[in-house]
Amino acid sequence: MENIKGILSKMAGELKPNMIEFCQKLIRVPALPGDEKGVADLYLAEMKKLGYDRCFRDKWGNVIGIIEGTEEGPTIMFNAHLDHVDTGDHSEWGGYDPYGAEIDINEMENQDRDGYESVEVIHGRAASDVKGGGACQIYSGKMLLNLREMGYPIKGRYIFTGVVLEEPAEQLGMIKLIDETFPEEGITYDGVVSCEATSLKIYLGHRGRVELKVTISGVTSHGSAPWLGINAVNKATKFIDQVEEFVEENHKTDENLGKSSIALTIIDCTPGSMCIVPDRCHITYDRRFVPGETFNGCVEEIQKIIDEISAEDPDFRATVEIATVPRTTYTGKTVAMPNVKEAWKISPEHPFAKAAAEGLKGVEQPVKFGYWDFGTDLSVISGREKKPAIGYSPMQEFYCHRPIDKVRIDYMEKALVGNVSIFNELTKLDQKDFQL
Repeated sequence: MENIKGILSKMAGELKPNMIEFCQKLIRVPALPGDEKGVADLYLAEMKKLGYDRCFRDKWGNVIGIIEGTEEGPTIMFNAHLDHVDTGDHSEWGGYDPYGAEIDINEMENQDRDGYESVEVIHGRAASDVKGGGACQIYSGKMLLNLREMGYPIKGRYIFTGVVLEEPAEQLGMIKLIDETFPEEGITYDGVVSCEATSLKIYLGHRGRVELKVTISGVTSHGSAPWLGINAVNKATKFIDQVEEFVEENHKTDENLGKSSIALTIIDCTPGSMCIVPDRCHITYDRRFVPGETFNGCVEEIQKIIDEISAEDPDFRATVEIATVPRTTYTGKTVAMPNVKEAWKISPEHPFAKAAAEGLKGVEQPVKFGYWDFGTDLSVISGREKKPAIGYSPMQEFYCHRPIDKVRIDYMEKALVGNVSIFNELTKLDQKDFQL
């Protein structure tokens, strides 16, 4: 495309007001996990208004929008999620309404997190995870539609997907999209660009995650005669110490993703009543792991600790399992899935990542690579399905899930251009380039 940078920059400037307005609409509609219908409706209405060739909702509540190219080529999925975390205590928001989508000038981190810049931002829950990025992906599709109308060749197919229930971490929306909706609709895809927060960098992976539930058993007795029972909480203390020691001594490290880790996130006991020695202690662990480790291996580590303590203490009894919690979508479907995410990463030298980098170079955006601290639905794509994926987004990881949730408008305008240029480069790849 001749002078594509100038064309895309001009088009982004023209579409920017509508994109910002759409982002504000998204932020003003609460979308807690299982209650995403209002936001899903907004995405569908906007894609229809903008002229997407096809847009629809699947039975799980995911939304899909498709733009056909003018030439044969790969299909690239640009992905967001529809839900967000709770707002928390509104008094912590510094006077901003979490659902107000207020725009003002604010101090924001720069791309490299070594300084601050005074820029125009949109405030509100999910501005940085992921409504700012989702709005950009929708309007990047509009830019492709405009280019197509202007007679420019568009290779392949652009698909936007907004999936439900990403925040609970079981990846239900993405799994059902890939396993059921796409086959039912005859849709295939070759690679994915996620709009999870990356500060306009290209992100290349993250650690895996498994949520482990440990139940330690004892025997109840009256609180006045604890020697007649077995206190499950007391039994838990040695176990907790040994888990921490084991992971600290045996953790694996990846040069890009960092070290594996474990965090005790929930602990409670039953019956939990006055004058009764507890007979059950329930512990939940957040276990992060790097490539080369597996979630089944994480379970086996805990079981080994249980076996060692049981061999020394005949009164110690415990079980470990992967947490599996039923989730209900806003369309009324309920399913329980194990809370696991595969670890994954893609090399910056992989053709998919190199093409994305060329896309940024083509519009004179700096090429910088990074890796998420948190997990994403790309575990399904690259971890399980072994298809290439990257992250590229105007949102910044530092602001996610916090009462300082906001997104830079200047980054959003740049992401409009970056998304389209990345898409154009990715669709130049041959089929062999989409293998991991």
